[in-house]
Amino acid sequence: MGAISRRELLGTGALAAGALAFGPGFWRTALAAPASAGPGPYGAPGPPDANGIGVPSGFRVREIARAGQPVEGTAYPWHIFPDGQSTYALGDGGWVLVSNSESVAASGAGSSAIRFDANGEIVDAYRILAGTNVNCAGGRTPWGTWLSCEEHDGGQVWECDPLGRRVPLNRPAMGLFKHEAAAVDPIGKRLYLTEDSPDGCFYRFTPTVFGDLSSGTLELMVGTPGGAVTWAAVPDPSGITSPTRRQVAAAAHFNGGEGVWYDSGFVYFTSKGDSRVWSYDTRTQVLDVLYDGKATPEAGLTGLDNITVTRSGDLFGCEDNGEAEFSVGIITREREAARFLTVSGPNHSGSELAGVIFDPSGTRMYFSSQRAFGTGAVYEVTGPFRTDPPAGAATGSGDPDPLDPDAPGTAGGPADSPGLKISAAKRATVSTLLRRGIVVNVSIKQPGRVTVALRTADLDSETRATGTEEPRTVTLATAERTYKRAGRYKVLLKPRGRIRNRLKGHGTLTARYTVQARAPSGFIQVANRRVRVAGVRKR
Repeated sequence: MGAISRRELLGTGALAAGALAFGPGFWRTALAAPASAGPGPYGAPGPPDANGIGVPSGFRVREIARAGQPVEGTAYPWHIFPDGQSTYALGDGGWVLVSNSESVAASGAGSSAIRFDANGEIVDAYRILAGTNVNCAGGRTPWGTWLSCEEHDGGQVWECDPLGRRVPLNRPAMGLFKHEAAAVDPIGKRLYLTEDSPDGCFYRFTPTVFGDLSSGTLELMVGTPGGAVTWAAVPDPSGITSPTRRQVAAAAHFNGGEGVWYDSGFVYFTSKGDSRVWSYDTRTQVLDVLYDGKATPEAGLTGLDNITVTRSGDLFGCEDNGEAEFSVGIITREREAARFLTVSGPNHSGSELAGVIFDPSGTRMYFSSQRAFGTGAVYEVTGPFRTDPPAGAATGSGDPDPLDPDAPGTAGGPADSPGLKISAAKRATVSTLLRRGIVVNVSIKQPGRVTVALRTADLDSETRATGTEEPRTVTLATAERTYKRAGRYKVLLKPRGRIRNRLKGHGTLTARYTVQARAPSGFIQVANRRVRVAGVRKR
């Protein structure tokens, strides 16, 4: 996917949504001690309004989208279970809000977008990604795309055009696991990724060419949180052999990795299970605790999920804690933690908050109540948000614009890359799969080991704590080959054992070929293709 034109989408610099808005000096000082409870800069939230939302004096709330209903002024029905979100400035003074759907492919899932004019009025709504599962959070890139992350054990990162004009691309080199969120460090030229599992890891991805996410190196954090850490390469990013989080014995584990955000040399991420906000210094490689909700009960913030950092140096986070009243909290530049707004009432029963983000001006906040009215809604909060940077911090963008958005990322890789390419049937039948199998054509430019798998998320599922169904990735067939020379090879995939019995008489399902090639140098490439497997028609 090439970059979006600067004339159409001002995705970087001063007009971005505050992602790189202030210098690193403030947070270096802030880490002298974890945040503690305080009043915050806006005062306590008021009583719930007609939306069931309580905000401080001077702020207002409006509903901008409700699941299953057309977005105001458009014919587009909003997706269910809205989750992670981001905003993108447009050349005409307006902006785009993108939002994920944490549902399954059969009920929509993927990502949608709402376009606003310069006055904040809705002018359009549309889909930018479909056919995916459990799209939880994600992250924006400096080159103007949206990374939508699938949160299931075979989940991928999908790179999408916020304007909906270009075909979304899956990025399997970034690993197949329970992806939650992503953040880009434009100075170190890496991406950081969280994993929503009780024993999840924290990952970083270094693209072969910055701006092109089709290949690169996936690593996970190693060491003990609370000090200097290191990184180790993930042996099998495809997860075919075993889950990525279990492949490195010394890996650091986090209890439910959630939101992640890069700002001025620091990466912040949350672990919902222990109510912590972590801070990783990309320069010193020190990991520290910025906020501990269990050690600070008086602050009233637990189970923090998605986060964002504003140009004023304030960190906002969404609560997902199972309580009757939950909030968007704030950890201020003065190191105070407090509730900014609260959500309660029967319309939000059993819900959680997600997708907190600001518009490019920093004066409008968006967030979703994922199961409001049963299926979700998105809200906008306007008011006297502070937008001034901390005293002594650099004004404008804290980091330079890393790429020219008019120039697409350069494809390619090092000379020792496997040069992997694959092709296979896009359609098959269950009977053919069982009787003859499916041939995958694998082309490599280097000798090495090739692992091929056929996997699906349509055969099995599990019930999440929220009561919703989450697909479970099942491997239908796998094969591993070692080739002593470059060339094109045919690899046969054929189900065996109990999987054969499960497929007999099964209906149509969507599966994926996943191929991983490792060159003698250790360089790994992963490729992925979709296949529709037609089954028995139900009468």
